[in-house]
Amino acid sequence: MRCRLRRRPRHLSLVAAGLAALLLSAACGGAARTPVEPRDPAVLRLASFDFPENRMLAELYGERLRQAGFRVEVLTGLGTREVVAPALRQGLVDLVIDYTGSLLDYSGGSAAQAHGTPEAVRTALADRLSGRGLSVLRPAPAEDANGFAVRTSFARDKGLTRLSDLRPLAGRLTFGGPPECPQRRYCLQGLQASYGLGFKAFRPQQTREATATALETGEIDVGLLETTYGRLVDGRVTLLTDDRELQPRENVVPVVRTEVLRRYGTRLTEVLDGLSARLDTADLIALNRLGTVDPRSPADVAATYLSDLAG
Repeated sequence: MRCRLRRRPRHLSLVAAGLAALLLSAACGGAARTPVEPRDPAVLRLASFDFPENRMLAELYGERLRQAGFRVEVLTGLGTREVVAPALRQGLVDLVIDYTGSLLDYSGGSAAQAHGTPEAVRTALADRLSGRGLSVLRPAPAEDANGFAVRTSFARDKGLTRLSDLRPLAGRLTFGGPPECPQRRYCLQGLQASYGLGFKAFRPQQTREATATALETGEIDVGLLETTYGRLVDGRVTLLTDDRELQPRENVVPVVRTEVLRRYGTRLTEVLDGLSARLDTADLIALNRLGTVDPRSPADVAATYLSDLAG
């Protein structure tokens, strides 16, 4: 079935840019000068992080809410968690589709808590966020953790299958990943602490696409890619096994302002929980392939998935 491509109104891009500028200004202690459109309390604002899978998930949950009769604005690519999480707490947005372990870590949870069962991680996260006016809904079976990849030819030549195999080589290798990677427990900090990996150099990459391309061209030797990244299927890069279990549980989960949940009640939670219950890791891989290997817009990918569910 051919799916309708939803155009994202230009004013939503301006709103997202305004929110990001406002929050970044506040974070730096400056006075916010960027005007932000007045809120319409009858419209749910759903924000996404600035990487393709999360943009797609935001469109997916946003469209499902529209199908159920909600008015929704999807603010795609608002920024990193350092931008999106404050926006949610401050009521500038109402809903974010996040990942349980990373959000628990960001919120001050322990590594032990983040490595529990999916429900235990959700409970710990809910406890952390309840005092901040946020509610954690049902996690999806779908899980997407940080993955660390090398060129397939390099893995074959060096006999690499596990992250531990990199230890004797790391001092001669260049690592590439998001700019925030050096400050993250489950990125470079964790690779050093859990695996003893001290790389020769770090080269920040603005997108996962840029990371994959840099790996393939040899600009970097090791790169951070999600375990559900669509281009992994082409065989040019290989994920190394996280044999010391550095990465936490990373189930997809909607996080909503508690005030919004009170306003809409079970009508909202049933829609969000219902979609989460159907979304598994195989779905994420397939959806990411549609968005990267066979490029289509996040809205179109979301429409395809929901059409298949309905069919």
